[in-house]
Amino acid sequence: MSSKPWVTKIQCSTQMAALEDVEVMGVTSSHLEYKSTMTRNRGPLKAVGIDFLRKHNTCLHHTNDYNNSSLIVRRGQEFQLKLNFSRELKDQDKITLQLSIGEKPKQSSGTLLSLNARSGQAVNRWCATISQTNGKECLVVVTSPADAVVGKYQLSVKTGPNIYQPEKSFIYILFNPWCKADSVFMPDEAERAEYVLNDTGYIYVGSTKNIHGRPWNFGQFEENVLDCCVYLLDKSKLKPNVRKDPVIISRSMSALVNANDDAGVLFGNWSGRYSGGTSPLAWTGSAPILQQYYKNKRTVNFGQCWVFSGVLTTVMRSLGIPARSVSNFASAHDTEENLKVDIYLNEKGEKVEDLTSDSIWNFHVWNEAWMKRPDLPKGFDGWQAIDATPQEQSQGIFQCGPCPVNGIRKGEVYLPYDSKFVFAEVNADRVFWLVKNVDGESKHVKLREETKVIGKSISTKAVGKNTREDITVQYKFPEDSPEERKAVETACSYLNSTHLGYCEITPPLEPLKANLQLGMEGETTLWPGNPIDLNIVVKNESAGMWTVDLVGSCQLESYIGKVEASLATIKQTVRTEGKTVIQIPLRVAPETYLKALMAVEDELLVKLNIIAEIQETSEKLTEELTLTFQYPPLRVEMPETAKINEDFKCAFIFKNTLSIPLENCKLHVEGLGIFRMETFDQGDVAPGNIFKSKIICAPRKTGTKKIVAKLNSTQVKGITVEKVITITE
Repeated sequence: MSSKPWVTKIQCSTQMAALEDVEVMGVTSSHLEYKSTMTRNRGPLKAVGIDFLRKHNTCLHHTNDYNNSSLIVRRGQEFQLKLNFSRELKDQDKITLQLSIGEKPKQSSGTLLSLNARSGQAVNRWCATISQTNGKECLVVVTSPADAVVGKYQLSVKTGPNIYQPEKSFIYILFNPWCKADSVFMPDEAERAEYVLNDTGYIYVGSTKNIHGRPWNFGQFEENVLDCCVYLLDKSKLKPNVRKDPVIISRSMSALVNANDDAGVLFGNWSGRYSGGTSPLAWTGSAPILQQYYKNKRTVNFGQCWVFSGVLTTVMRSLGIPARSVSNFASAHDTEENLKVDIYLNEKGEKVEDLTSDSIWNFHVWNEAWMKRPDLPKGFDGWQAIDATPQEQSQGIFQCGPCPVNGIRKGEVYLPYDSKFVFAEVNADRVFWLVKNVDGESKHVKLREETKVIGKSISTKAVGKNTREDITVQYKFPEDSPEERKAVETACSYLNSTHLGYCEITPPLEPLKANLQLGMEGETTLWPGNPIDLNIVVKNESAGMWTVDLVGSCQLESYIGKVEASLATIKQTVRTEGKTVIQIPLRVAPETYLKALMAVEDELLVKLNIIAEIQETSEKLTEELTLTFQYPPLRVEMPETAKINEDFKCAFIFKNTLSIPLENCKLHVEGLGIFRMETFDQGDVAPGNIFKSKIICAPRKTGTKKIVAKLNSTQVKGITVEKVITITE
């Protein structure tokens, strides 16, 4: 594409020919034309129009996907404007571009800029230069510095005493990962395409042994999403000198995406009851949340960790900061700041929740944002962990990060911001305690301390592929390696020396005299409506004969470890004499768990806790096992290709293959660039029955688009499907 598409070159021979026209009433036509031109060129110069050359500029700035009628460009890179005037330009005409940002722009704060387009002189390293003139038009090249204040600028043109401001006078300036001088520069093109430009992806959920990707529409280019992000920037009240810094902005956005302190975007709710709002499991993407917040300027109900992470990824990418959602499985929430998470079990093996506020989440989703860290020693640029889920306060408000991922790996927990909290999420020890009643008093007996169960399978979407990438090695060295031990020692040394916490390094576990292993056999795939049939297994891998007192509990829990119901307990003494494997059956009837499953609007899982005490040695073993429910699939039928602005049909089909009816079925669907999120009430679906919902789609954008659908009911939650379609012109 030409950088000067509107300039017309005038040949000298053509001009001369025009001056040789015939005489009329004694005066040549060339004399009349000269007189007319002189008249037109009199009077003060006034700007009468601005062409923002939007198509040309946005293509060069990688901003052409934004659904916004204003010009959106990235800092540190030139853009062009075509100015139209009331008369032809003269060399002595003064033309000044005025750019302002914020409520009370000032030259002293860099929020009011006056750029002389004639001199090309830099102002705060901003520069405007006339590159071409043609009659009443001129082409101006504007260059912003690579650390310009990010946000929404207003443009006006001053010519002498006259100031012209067009009806649509705004220019958005974003971060620029393509610019080497920008602190968010990302050198790899494929990574920029993924972490800045990709508006769909996956957020990984489940449990350590059952990880699955949940499709998520980030939608950073959708209507009003950028405006919402700029509104959040304004709401943050950051001073201009830091509103250019991705470190401060990402920290501020981690606070504003949750609603806890500042009436931010999203209200967190883990109660399992979501009247008065949208269930976290119903959301299919970030855009509807941000659009609703921007429209009403009120907090949106409700979110959980993956929703907070999805929205924060959208905000970062929309502003131009490379970002991704990251899932940590078996994620520790260490409230006591001792790098240990205590789990208390009663004498039935059931979890006792009121003795500690520590918890282990089956998974927790936070974010990483890519940036330089000039505020830190060398070696900590690159991915920084940030988290919008309101777990713990930092500097008095619910915000987290950015903290360098490489610092977490090395145990450098002194680094700002919140490094010790994130370090604990991936490195804490899990300590089991038995709560016994001794002579009417509660006594806590330490059962086991585990050093290798926290921070597993840390996951994000792979670059350019719809697959999971395991990035655990970026957060921690291999277990038991010298580097891993040194990182833990570094973290503990800092916590103990600064009195910001107490940390005791756990020595390696002594091998048990009774070499027994606890486990589970049976159908580990659970279908709602079917009984839970399991065998608790004791394996004897030693030569000795042992008497084992065994207790076990089966409980329904949410993904954050909150107990919703106790389903069954067992208590039995077994002898290993002559047996290498002992099986103890555990059965839970469907009616026992279905009521609890239906009482909450969250997706629940089954936790099995086993405690074994060997009488001969007084040694104690514990084991925690997780089972998840499986659901029938939801299908999408639609063509593989379609044309822009031409309707096509999309059908969503579901068959209830379970043995129980599914009540209050709601289908949530969204297609970026095709249609906004919609919800369809499907009522009740009896066993064996099928529903089929159709929607007429009219795509607005070309390219590869994704439709995401999610089905929730009283009995089952979070059945998700996606399908890709290519839209052509």
